[in-house]
Order: sequence, then C-alpha cells, then structure tokens
Amino acid sequence: MTTEQNQPASATMPSNTREWVRHLAKYRDPKLGRSLFELAATVVPFLALWALAWWSLSISYWLTLAFSMISGVFVVRLFIIQHDCGHASYFNSRKINDWVGRILGVFTVTPYDVWQRAHTIHHSTSGNLDRREMGDIDTITVEEYKALTRMQRFKYRFYRHPIILFGVGPSYMFLLSNRLPMGMMKSGAKYWFSAMGTNIGILAVLSVVYYFGGWAPILLIFLPSIVTGATIGIWLFYVQHQFEDTYWDRDENWNLHDAALEGSSHYVLPEPLQWLTGNIGIHHVHHLYGRIPFYRLTEVLRDFPVLRDAQRLTIRESFACVNMRLWDENSRQLMSMDEVHAKYGTI
Repeated sequence: MTTEQNQPASATMPSNTREWVRHLAKYRDPKLGRSLFELAATVVPFLALWALAWWSLSISYWLTLAFSMISGVFVVRLFIIQHDCGHASYFNSRKINDWVGRILGVFTVTPYDVWQRAHTIHHSTSGNLDRREMGDIDTITVEEYKALTRMQRFKYRFYRHPIILFGVGPSYMFLLSNRLPMGMMKSGAKYWFSAMGTNIGILAVLSVVYYFGGWAPILLIFLPSIVTGATIGIWLFYVQHQFEDTYWDRDENWNLHDAALEGSSHYVLPEPLQWLTGNIGIHHVHHLYGRIPFYRLTEVLRDFPVLRDAQRLTIRESFACVNMRLWDENSRQLMSMDEVHAKYGTI
C-alpha cells in the first residue's frame, strides 16, 4: 500500500468537492469476477422468478402476481447494471459495456443509447437552474411558480402529484415514452436505431412468451414486473435529488462537484434493500465519480466516513419529500406548497 492508503481517511480528506475526483479515482476499476458474479446473481433469480410465476399460473393468479412483483425488484438490479454499463464502469471494455447494456435494455424496456445520452445530460447539469434539461424530474422555483397562469400552475401541481409521479408516470415512461427516442427525435439515426432495436428485441421476447403461454404470462408476469421495477426506480431517482436541502443554483454560481455532493442524497437502506437496489442509494458518491462500479461504492463509505454521514436520508424521512415541489432561492430549500403559503402567503 502507498503511504496515502495507510493514512486514516481524515488525514487525506479533500478540502473542497473538486478534490474528491482524485481521491475517488482509485475505486473506478471494475473487477471482472465481481462484475460477472453480480450479473449472474441478478439474471438467475430474475429468470427463476419468471419460471415460478409461469408455473403458478395454473395454481393462483394472485401467486403469479406476487412472483411477478418480486421479479420487478430484479428488473431494478438489471437496470443498475445497465446504468453502470452506460457509465463505462462495469467492464474495462467500452464495447462490452455497450452491448451488455443494450441487451439488458430489452429486459428493462429502456433503449440503452437514448437513455445513456439523457443520463449524461443529467449528470452534467443536475442542480443547474439555467440548464434544466432532459433526464430530471421537472422542478421550478417559487418565483417561477408565481409567474405561471392558473392553468400552468394546475399542470405543474398535477405533474408533481404522487399518483402521477409514482403511479401513472413510471408506466407511461417505461412502457410508452421509451418506445421512441423522446427528446432526441432530430439528434441522429443512432437514437432511432437504439429505440427501434430495443422495441424489436422486446417484441421478439414477447412473441416467444406468447407462443408458449398466450396472453396470461404477458399480462400477469411481464407487465407487473416492469411496472413494479419502474415504480421502484422512479421512487429511488426522486428521493436521490428531491429532498429539502438539495442543491440548485444559477449557472454563474453553479458548481458541478458541489451539485454532485450536495444535490444527491445518501439514501440509507437496510442491507438487503441496499443489495437489491445495487447501492444506488449511495448516490452522492456516484455523482461525485460516476465511473465507480456500483459494487465498489460501499468501499468508499468505508474509507471516507464523512461521506457515509453526508446527505443521509432515511426511509422515514424520504416520505416527507413527496410533498416538496418548489425550490425557494431565498432559503435554498425545496419546499412544500403549504410551506410556501406559510412563508409568502397565498400565491
């Protein structure tokens, strides 16, 4: 080990957020054996749950739905691996990353290249009030809300309602919106190939399912598993950035590394849930250095206790985030409508 590695974390603690890049770089290299193990530990249970759900069709549809919803959790893990492939962090070869990501995209119903570009934009603009582009949950400021018409306010409140965000929204996004390269319709053939190629892959898989089982496995296994995975995924993404003391700033003051650390939560989950969600709750570290494989994020928390304690958000605390809808530039907090009314009066 080097001298730096032998020192306690506090002795090498970065003095500013930008220095974290240098300190976290040593965790970026994927371990082939571990990557293959995590892939197998996700694909095998996913297929086994599909098999159990299919077997249970002749016993009880409720049992089928139960197995299907559990398989949806493994759809989340498949998406996390696809996500790491998109960051070129899961394998050393970018080509392998891309093709594994594209194959997994068929099972997560997410076109890999389209998602990858949107996610890259998210990482490069997260928390920037002047660059609220694709890949984020729409968020506006108190002053912007004041300037909206009554109909525009209704649309924003409707969009931010929990039933829409976590009920209708996930199904719409993954089952419908992902079928076209939304936001990239004029960005080149690559994104059309990505969306259409994924659609063809999904159709091929569902054709085989239909040939052997008819509509029942499609309606009672495929759809519930995708909807469950999508709902969990949207919830996780929401609480990773939509919390009271998150980070938003205007372009002239915005800082990429401050936004990464302060604008991303450390969603503290019980170990089984942390494993099932691929450590994605350690989101502040991921945003600080996106090339770290998900299975190495816990190493960072082990070596840097300050990151383990930063931006902590418990499951109980996360429920309060649901009603936070407007960013107050004065107090630099995400606030609920009730809090805005109490502070500024009726708007």
